Amino acid sequence: MAQPAATPAPVSGATPMPENGVTGADVVREDIAERSQTFGGIVNRLDSYAVELGDWRVSAFDVIFAVGAVLLVLAFAIITSRLIRAALKRIKGLDGTQAVLADKIATIVIWIVTFLVGIDLLGIDLTALTVFSGAFGLAIGFGLQKTFGNLISGIILLMDKSIKPGDVIAVSDQTGQQTFGQIRKIGIRAVSVTTRDEREYLIPNENLMINQVENWSYSSRNVRIQVPVGVSYDADMALAEKLMLEAAVKARRVLTSPAPSVWWNGFGDNAVNFTIHCWINDPEEGTGNVRSDVLRQLWALFKEHDIGLPYPQRDLNLKQSEALDRVIAALGERSVPPPE
Repeated sequence: MAQPAATPAPVSGATPMPENGVTGADVVREDIAERSQTFGGIVNRLDSYAVELGDWRVSAFDVIFAVGAVLLVLAFAIITSRLIRAALKRIKGLDGTQAVLADKIATIVIWIVTFLVGIDLLGIDLTALTVFSGAFGLAIGFGLQKTFGNLISGIILLMDKSIKPGDVIAVSDQTGQQTFGQIRKIGIRAVSVTTRDEREYLIPNENLMINQVENWSYSSRNVRIQVPVGVSYDADMALAEKLMLEAAVKARRVLTSPAPSVWWNGFGDNAVNFTIHCWINDPEEGTGNVRSDVLRQLWALFKEHDIGLPYPQRDLNLKQSEALDRVIAALGERSVPPPE
């Protein structure tokens, strides 16, 4: 009986073949070579152009395969995210906040799965990165600390519904002047707030978590607006108060319930000070135009009923002095007509 041929022993000192950094490319290359001799020859030719760094080898085919795989998984993630977003919009049972929260969670899951699929598709051995894993993880921890903090803060804001798209909140610009704006979008890093003059503020999610936020539409969309008015002391105060209420009711955006009210604020130097309190339920449309509308209506009513508006009045007291006497005497001499 014939004896099986003995396996030759490895030659001492032989140089091992460099290891391919993208093992997934080898599987695809071998599969193409088995299926088509023509394409297999092209693939083998591309694989022959390689760069070797110690035990690591990267060929032209590896680069092409890696780029194609990355583009493929990115396209998968983007298309899947859009399909899920479109599906969430068609679900009637979800409100705006729940839809945004579901979209964020689905996006995170999709990108994690995409990353893992990409690593598996490329066939990259992550153990090769163990030397750099400590320093790389430390760098990621410091560099993306704020990013992950803002991401978690955005999810928490959506879960407790304290801040949601469509809310009107008070913000401060770079000069410290406070204004208000409507939340258009809660992103991974920041909340987009658009003011009435179309300025868009990007406020980090973490800032809304740790700082005080004035939300005008958290539990109710009703917002009270104050319109200060001064009336002359000679006017009929009862009639003036009645006309203020009538002007507030005539304003286009002012609500009839709660009804407008007029408060006496005090007696000023030149006028009796009032404040008209009126309510609106669409703060995203602004508040300055409501004050303007109320004052425009009030001006016409005051003119129609002869209600006077205050003017500054001052009483001057001149102390008696020798210089003042000379001035008065000189003015008196000028007023005397010259003799004919």
